[in-house]
Amino acid sequence: MSRVGKYPVPVPAGVQVALQGRTVVAKGKLGELKLPLTDEVDVEIEGGQVAVKPRRDDRRSRTMWGTTRSLINGMCIGVSTGFTKSMEINGTGYRAAVQGKDLVLALGFSHEVRYPIPDGITIVCERPTAVKVSGADKQRVGQVAAEIRAYRGPEPYKGKGVRYTDEQILRKEGKKK
Repeated sequence: MSRVGKYPVPVPAGVQVALQGRTVVAKGKLGELKLPLTDEVDVEIEGGQVAVKPRRDDRRSRTMWGTTRSLINGMCIGVSTGFTKSMEINGTGYRAAVQGKDLVLALGFSHEVRYPIPDGITIVCERPTAVKVSGADKQRVGQVAAEIRAYRGPEPYKGKGVRYTDEQILRKEGKKK
């Protein structure tokens, strides 16, 4: 069984963590994030660290103990340094560009795909085949990256499509004569 919850969350410099009722609020240079707490855990903030403790000794409390600790850690890192997902686009004529508040993707369809950029998320295209999704909320950054990838996931024969930079695509050999 994991014991992630035992370790206190260190609060980085420039980040303020406060407890407002049953909500943990983290403020930093990249914004403010809130986490509503469940009834299974208690949170204490003391001396630049956040400690999470289970209220009872049942299975649900222990699982929420580690989960809550990880979520608070993600909030502290997010408001101080932020999270980034890098993606590559492979394929002839496949490209991406940011136009206003939209990400415009040319992915081999008869039309271009327009993805509206949500609030709190920054999308940058350094080159036409590289997309960087960044923001303070780890879950939203991953969700936006997954939605962009879902328009045209990488196919196994030529590797065409949108993939994460650190992702390995299992390639297939194709037909033989």
